[in-house]
Amino acid sequence: MGSPIKICFVMLALVAQLFFFGYIAAEPLEAGDNLSGQEIGLPATASEQRTLTLVSFSQLVVEGEIVGAVAVYHDPATKRPIDYWELYNSEGGLSAVGWFDRFGIQRMAVDRGLVEGTYKLEGVFVVLIDGDAV
Repeated sequence: MGSPIKICFVMLALVAQLFFFGYIAAEPLEAGDNLSGQEIGLPATASEQRTLTLVSFSQLVVEGEIVGAVAVYHDPATKRPIDYWELYNSEGGLSAVGWFDRFGIQRMAVDRGLVEGTYKLEGVFVVLIDGDAV
């Protein structure tokens, strides 16, 4: 299997494709249905709490091996097909989140362990602006 940087890049590229090519519609589930069993909080800069609907939950497969999963959510109050997404590693740990802030600007936060290159999830998220950690 490739290096952790390559795997993260592939996973983020797949998520980016969701934004550009639409999403795969699935039977909607409530956002409160926590598929990973962990508490997830948005960064302080994320938009105010809204009702989100889970529209897609897909495993990410690279060379026949499951390397993670992505959960895609939609806010019925917006016209965007995707308003919030979560990226999980192969063990089910939350690795990255993406959302739109109250001004409609796309934001992304990545686990500090991935940003620092240790590749061990710490549960502390670093907000990225133009690809740089803040």
